[in-house]
Amino acid sequence: MSELAEIKVRPLLPERGALPLLVEAAEPGMGLLDHFDELKDLVAQHLDQCGGVLFRGFDVGGVAAFRQFADAFGHPLLNYEFGSTPRSNVTQGVYTSTEYPAHQSIPLHNEQAYSLDWPMRIWFYSVIAAQTGGETPIADSREVYRRMPADIRERFASKRLMYVRNYGNGLDVGWEQVFNTEDRSVVEAYCRAHHIEWEWKDDGELRTRQVCQAVASHPWTGDQVWFNQAHLFHVSNLPEEVRESLLEIVDEEDLPRNVYYGDGTPIEFEVLERIRAVLDDCAISFAWQEGDVLMLDNMLAAHARSPFTGPRKVVVAMAQGYSEKHR
Repeated sequence: MSELAEIKVRPLLPERGALPLLVEAAEPGMGLLDHFDELKDLVAQHLDQCGGVLFRGFDVGGVAAFRQFADAFGHPLLNYEFGSTPRSNVTQGVYTSTEYPAHQSIPLHNEQAYSLDWPMRIWFYSVIAAQTGGETPIADSREVYRRMPADIRERFASKRLMYVRNYGNGLDVGWEQVFNTEDRSVVEAYCRAHHIEWEWKDDGELRTRQVCQAVASHPWTGDQVWFNQAHLFHVSNLPEEVRESLLEIVDEEDLPRNVYYGDGTPIEFEVLERIRAVLDDCAISFAWQEGDVLMLDNMLAAHARSPFTGPRKVVVAMAQGYSEKHR
């Protein structure tokens, strides 16, 4: 264990490796913002190596102070644009975590890895810890890449992935919420700028297609990472009865979301199951404590959500946008 100005630093789960690094106040109630310079230095020293830092035992000071903490790292906080899940704005640059029912789990994923643009930094603040469950499991994306079967890794890297989304119709988030506008011309301008194909369907709803990376190279460390949401977007992620019910009322091309190889050919169900098995093996889970703040490098660490009971409130901030299309 090392100490810096009464701040304790050690791996939270040493048997699982360096992720996440625990940065703990020596005494309860130390102000998070009061020690920002020291904490920022620790992040600079360790985040590229461990992928995530958990700040525990500090007095965060509430959502507004959490926002100030994330913003102080020097990059303006990002709006949740081209999102794929329902969220609510809490304050400028701070959002609720995904508003799915408590009984549902959310698979491991890197934020917005289904696009060519994503945040490099993401923060989670546990305002209210669930009565049971509600963890935010994480995984080292470098380890996922290394453990992925070579045939899948090579096929995904060469073919890339095509994400197909159909918005609205009571089945998924409406395009107005995803693009934060009711103006079709604004949507079309966004799609042009981000290499997204779009079409307005006869019912007035929107369909988009975008070909994106399946693996990526971290721009600063050079590490190869598994970086996509194929297992989450693919229709096989739905429970079988839900999938069958949906396909009784819509054609496959009208499913709320689905993913194919970049050339438009189907991804085999068996391949997705093998991918999910690797992700499950790499998952690292720990219980939230109220006041915890988790900071992740969004390319080096994936995150998820476990089912829970009782009230739970985790808010999220993102920063340092990165664009694969400009590499």
